[in-house]
Amino acid sequence: MSRVYDDERLAGAYQSGNEMPEESLRAWTELIGSFAGRPAPSVVEVGAGTGMFCSAMARWLRPSRVVGVDASEAMLRQARRFNSHPGVHYLAGTAEAVPTRSRLFDLALMSRVIHHVPDRRRAAHELARVLRPQGVIVIRTTFRERLDALVYDYWPRLRELDERRFPSEAEVLEDFAAAGFTIRSVTSFARPVTASLGEYHARMVARPQSKFTQLTAVEFQDGLRRLEAAAHAERGSSPAPVEERYDVAVLSAA
Repeated sequence: MSRVYDDERLAGAYQSGNEMPEESLRAWTELIGSFAGRPAPSVVEVGAGTGMFCSAMARWLRPSRVVGVDASEAMLRQARRFNSHPGVHYLAGTAEAVPTRSRLFDLALMSRVIHHVPDRRRAAHELARVLRPQGVIVIRTTFRERLDALVYDYWPRLRELDERRFPSEAEVLEDFAAAGFTIRSVTSFARPVTASLGEYHARMVARPQSKFTQLTAVEFQDGLRRLEAAAHAERGSSPAPVEERYDVAVLSAA
């Protein structure tokens, strides 16, 4: 996975810059958990970041275990700080080398991380190793052909850059099929992340997403000014929640 996440500044900004309202987090967590197909699932999140979903799954899915794996020690420090939970264990590792024994998990989650994985086929085989027979992987991402994040409205060059970074749906499904996975479904799900554009602007000031590292300081500030102007204009009307939509690919292990 990209070593951009070793950036202490990004790790420090990631938690507050990517959190979502409790009801949105719970809706996402329950959707992810619904694919496990059994009570008290054993869960691993690969690319866990600051552990938002790890702690949420421990709270609401009643799992037998939750393991959060991330390549970045900076992110793991933030996870242990902000999302510690007695039912969650955080480990340093990558999608291509998950530091656990085989056939341990019923459910694997990769949220907003598949575009950071340098060798998807190797990662797919590794996930097949750690999942139990008929275990499920949930890939939460935005596929290249459906890049629609709000940030592109204010930083249009990010869309061009992400079209080169993000894999297509077909590429991801092909890589996992080669590792023996069966496609169960590919759907779309959206939930609010902030109550208004003003709140959204306030969190973007800290550049809390790795994509912003691709921009120059001038490019970032130009986009931030555009977003600030839109947020200011919204204050004169009725603020609307800002939603984020993601593709959700669900695949079953052999």
